Amino acid sequence: MTLIDWDVAVNTGVRLVRPGPQVDLAEARQAVAQLRDLSVTAQRHVREFTGMHSLEPAGPAVIVDRPGWIKANVDGFRVVLEPIIDRLSSERTSGSSAGALTTAVGSRVTGVQLGAVLAYLAGRVLGQYELFLPPDPEGNAPTGRLTLVAPNVVHAERELDVDPHDFRLWVCLHEETHRAQFTSNTWLRDYVQEQMREYLLASDIDAAAFLDRLRSAGEAVAEAVRGGEANLIDAFQSEEQGEILDRITAVMTLAEGHGDYVMDAVGPEVVPTVAEIRRRFQRRREGANRIDKIIRQLLGLDLKMKQYEEGAAFVRTVVGQVGMAEFNKVWESPENLPTMREIRTPEEWISRVVRSPLGLPNGQGPPEVGPQSPPQPPPTAE
Repeated sequence: MTLIDWDVAVNTGVRLVRPGPQVDLAEARQAVAQLRDLSVTAQRHVREFTGMHSLEPAGPAVIVDRPGWIKANVDGFRVVLEPIIDRLSSERTSGSSAGALTTAVGSRVTGVQLGAVLAYLAGRVLGQYELFLPPDPEGNAPTGRLTLVAPNVVHAERELDVDPHDFRLWVCLHEETHRAQFTSNTWLRDYVQEQMREYLLASDIDAAAFLDRLRSAGEAVAEAVRGGEANLIDAFQSEEQGEILDRITAVMTLAEGHGDYVMDAVGPEVVPTVAEIRRRFQRRREGANRIDKIIRQLLGLDLKMKQYEEGAAFVRTVVGQVGMAEFNKVWESPENLPTMREIRTPEEWISRVVRSPLGLPNGQGPPEVGPQSPPQPPPTAE
């Protein structure tokens, strides 16, 4: 028996998710066809601007609705969570306190919780490069898949009152940049997956620790309601996980910031109204109601917004000082990835990776720094 009832997660998410905007059949078909075409168009623009070349064929994006996004992400969670679920399942059968506790909580409860979170996110995600996919019928693990959530794109462009073609291409540029990041080298996807597995397996979940974290979660909710900065991810992580999170946060901040930089920098020749889209999009992000802001904070989505800003500033500074070709050294190996300290002080990364004769001082990797804010999932949300 699994610790999460995946069917309950899907059913809960699909039941709770809000319906998309009212769109007639012809308009829906046109939006889907255009998003597919623009995702291919964006591939060329990203390749020419960044100089990054995919090592595998890249077809058009997969276009889904909100329930389809929920189902796809439950499949992704199954792939990512498998190690920790196997571990906790074995503890339960051995009669440990953790096993007894998770049995009491029940797989249906965790399925409902996961489904509720995905229902909230499914109404906000515009696109996503899915790193973690179940094996195909032959047992081969797919390398990734670019997904766009058509109703959310249509809803956002209507609310922003922007040119639909320009907005759709703008979104595609961001997501295609993510695809380029993970398919132009042979190591980045495995690196992220390994860090995620280490993070999950570092969970020291015995009954006492779990109850302590539940209390911390309650305090985090109360602090968020009062206007503080607490979130549920910090409340539930262990000290060891915090160290791993620093590495994951750095690479995801780089990836998100790079995507934001490219989607804006490709710019006016490709997306004539890019400046107006960015201005309205940013204003919309900041204009959420109080309840929505509390939920976003608890789920860590506000930290994701900070990742966009810090990562884009890092890319902008490095490219401005040393050019795109030198910046692209960041994708050559795990040792060339910036730490969070280097993202906040790009000159340190330039000195270590670009200006060092060997790329690394004394043959060493990135300097160690303390835990930073937690990583966020790949989706691009509003």
